[in-house]
Amino acid sequence: MGRVVITGAGTVNPLGQNVPDTLAGFREGRCGIGPLDIRDAHRLRISVAGQVQGWTPEAHFDAKDLGLYDRVTQFTLWAAAEAVAQSGLVFDGALAEQSGVILGNSGGGLSTIDDNYRTVYEQGKDKVHPFVVPRLMNSAGVSHISMIHGLLGPSFTVSSACASSNHAMGLAFHMVRSGMAPVMVTGGAEAMLCFGGLKAWEGLRVMSPDACRPFSATRSGMVQGEGAGIFVFEDCDHARARGAEILAEVAGFAMAADAHSIVMPSREGAVRVMARALQDAGLPPEVIGYVNAHGTGTLANDRTECAALHDVFGPHINHVPVSSTKSMHGHLIGGTGAVELLACIMALRDGVIAPTIGFERADPDCNLDVVPNTAREARVDVAMSNAFAFGGLNAAIILKRV
Repeated sequence: MGRVVITGAGTVNPLGQNVPDTLAGFREGRCGIGPLDIRDAHRLRISVAGQVQGWTPEAHFDAKDLGLYDRVTQFTLWAAAEAVAQSGLVFDGALAEQSGVILGNSGGGLSTIDDNYRTVYEQGKDKVHPFVVPRLMNSAGVSHISMIHGLLGPSFTVSSACASSNHAMGLAFHMVRSGMAPVMVTGGAEAMLCFGGLKAWEGLRVMSPDACRPFSATRSGMVQGEGAGIFVFEDCDHARARGAEILAEVAGFAMAADAHSIVMPSREGAVRVMARALQDAGLPPEVIGYVNAHGTGTLANDRTECAALHDVFGPHINHVPVSSTKSMHGHLIGGTGAVELLACIMALRDGVIAPTIGFERADPDCNLDVVPNTAREARVDVAMSNAFAFGGLNAAIILKRV
């Protein structure tokens, strides 16, 4: 089995529309969550979100192409362009034939769905645009990346709620490690911040009215965000042969199901997936120097994840920084694990651990070093990123410093 490295990264999220701005946001502990600005926002109980501010589609894409791009596809393509450019790869010949795209996405083109439901049901019109289906389908981003960059190999979308992008990246890792593909473009994206999307989430009664405060005793729920994180996963020998800059090594991955509840997390399921990821990487828990937690800011998630971390790491967890960057960018649902992987790369490459901002008072049931409010300098050789989704679909990915 080969080794797999990351040679390119790109993102659009509430902290920045590229990787450097996002990492600066992590280091500064900047909050990308603010007042919600969408159509009919006054009809929602939710008043805050992690929105991508200042996004001007016309500045990034030709008008003729925008007719095919929902907001989630726009984020995906812009992030992919940054990642592929950083990798320095040009896909042609055998490389194009064998390389592909796997992305995570939960809701598809929800803005397109929302707009066209209004057209049919509210306005009473009998016709919609002929490109509604190509805009709203979950696999739109994958298809457009494959066409733009000439990727002809295995390409598809993974949809597993909040674990979608971690699942996608894990599958891409497996394909490269097994030799099935020399390169895979992977990650995830989401853009659910429309009236219909948020009204559905309101019904779950897990949304915060003001801020995301993971692991804090004063937390009041999750805050939804939007954006994309895209990476280039590459066979290590292939990357070194061409002199590529390596951002990190993907050392291990695992996915597992709780088989427990459609909405409530399971401590045993979280333990199982973290332990299996360590086993896959061939590493003991003691080498983990940073955990990017799922950390949604809900009572059920935070306490369950904390208990699972203590089970897996034992006393070592008392020496491991565990932060949730959702406090800064919100919960990007199917894209959240991809954006959070950037925090792991920053810890490994730059020796800076992103904080959990908004932390006010410790919860006795969340006895962790959550890196409260301020980023911290530390040498990190191995990092883990967790994703625990509704329906009990879990994934953990481990990166190593190169």
